[in-house]
Amino acid sequence: MTTRLVASTEAQNNFGRILDDVVQNGTRYVIRRRNVSQAVILSLADFEGILAADENGRRKLVKMLRELRPDYSLGEYVGGE
Repeated sequence: MTTRLVASTEAQNNFGRILDDVVQNGTRYVIRRRNVSQAVILSLADFEGILAADENGRRKLVKMLRELRPDYSLGEYVGGE
């Protein structure tokens, strides 16, 4: 299963092609906006497979999503509570 990163504007401009690739080839797309992962596009068959997957399969997916998850922390704590 291939996973591709794509900018939100590229996804918007090529949605039909992306949808065809998702449905016909099983490709997963991670949509990024301002270099931050925001959403995933995957086929219904892929989604059903994830829901039905065993614990090991779910762990692999969670690991991939955590690696792609945006990190919203800004700055450093400098003291206080």
